[in-house]
Amino acid sequence: MSISTVEQLERKNKELIALLEISKILSSSFEVRENLFKALKVLSDILDMQRATITLYEVETNTLQIEVAYGLTKEQIARGKYKIGEGIVGRVFLTGEPMIIPNIGKEPLFLNRTGARVEKDNISFLCVPLKIEDEVLGVLSVDRIFSNDIDLEEDVRVLNIVATLFAQYLKLYQIFKQEKAEKESLSLELKQRYRLRNVIGISDKMQEVFKTALKAAKSKATILLMGESGTGKELIAKAIHFESDRAKGPFIAINCAAIPENLLEAELFGYEKGAFTGALVSKPGKFELANGGTIFLDEIADMSLALQAKLLRVIQEKVFERIGGTKPIKVDVRIIAATNKDLERMVKEGSFREDLYYRLNVIPIFLPPLRERKEDIPLLIDHFLKKFNKEYGKNIGISDEAVKALINYSWPGNVRELENTIERLVVLTEGREITLEDLPFYIRRHKKNRFELIKDFKSLPAQIELIEKRAIEEALRACNYNQTKAAKLLGLTKRQINYKIKKYGLLNKGRDMYEI
Repeated sequence: MSISTVEQLERKNKELIALLEISKILSSSFEVRENLFKALKVLSDILDMQRATITLYEVETNTLQIEVAYGLTKEQIARGKYKIGEGIVGRVFLTGEPMIIPNIGKEPLFLNRTGARVEKDNISFLCVPLKIEDEVLGVLSVDRIFSNDIDLEEDVRVLNIVATLFAQYLKLYQIFKQEKAEKESLSLELKQRYRLRNVIGISDKMQEVFKTALKAAKSKATILLMGESGTGKELIAKAIHFESDRAKGPFIAINCAAIPENLLEAELFGYEKGAFTGALVSKPGKFELANGGTIFLDEIADMSLALQAKLLRVIQEKVFERIGGTKPIKVDVRIIAATNKDLERMVKEGSFREDLYYRLNVIPIFLPPLRERKEDIPLLIDHFLKKFNKEYGKNIGISDEAVKALINYSWPGNVRELENTIERLVVLTEGREITLEDLPFYIRRHKKNRFELIKDFKSLPAQIELIEKRAIEEALRACNYNQTKAAKLLGLTKRQINYKIKKYGLLNKGRDMYEI
């Protein structure tokens, strides 16, 4: 074997070692400056490429600036600034093609902007673009001692491979930084949206709710939210989460009444592969997903006694097993439960565990119905008007008479019903203002009907049905007989409105009625 062949093999071996080391460094973390500096040091130590420099494009200034260098002082790095197309570095960035300067002392394009080369003779300068697809992110350059024994073309080939690794690393970092910024922005938006100070309510009763919720948020205690449907229990639960030290953790909500009993356990605790027919893969439950954050258990009263026992264990021991699993899973989860039922009565009747009730009822918070906080209604009307005007591209106001009628209405569906009513009014109102005549008849006639119903008690069921029938008719007309949209406006499920349409014989009212 000749000496030249041995030297070639040694060179190839060094190149492979250098590329392997650089790959390890770049895959270790997103400490960009530190890792790029280490990678440039590898070029110097193993491949004898001196003054290795990474120059990146700055969008704000439309210039190129040395970002990381090995073998240069801070002052020299600071001086390394180029215009696009200026010097060797600027030209490589502009063209996206590498350049080889065998002897910088004989090349007028070489600017020596950093002032690092006191003696220019016998120094070769290699410059390659940091390029990913058609996008040039910057430039990688190195010095080499000029010698006839050095194959500069081979050096450029290796540098192109290294530059590709650098470009991919920088692009991944850009994506990572962008996603992180978007995630932080979304988290901040959610936190701002659900802060207790952003929950609408100036009434004494709501101020008491806010006061208790703020104190509870700073603790680790379990919270029980009580109140009628539509009073905003989930909104308060989210606000408590974002006011707590768990705000950066997940908020996971689950409606215990909306999921069949045989599936609720799997949703809460997850399952292992093969635990039951159809369990083709393992799946984490809501408690695992909520680890480090908050889980909101809505309609807790509808949970079976068997599941109540398992929930009690999680609260007491912070441990559970997946269905079909034997390995205990430890979680750190804040539990906020909610119900619109009388849990104390259910405990006496034996349909809710007494020990679980006391575990959940550490900090009870009662949300008042809307009819008991009428001073909040004008604020809510204004909030929902702004929301739906923006959503539907309108600019609709509301008359004082209409506001008074809305305040006098009893709102059995609470805030949710008010929100749906305002949305319907914004959609249907053709003028620039919602007037008394635009309101549903049952709101306009609420005060008179209330006394009529008391006077003629025997007609109560019939009058209630009449009100319900007319409300459904109005909603169907408003939604062009789309049952799904009408159900949403009325705060009903699709199944409920379908049943009532059949009950009141409304199927033939709209010839083009459809369900989706």
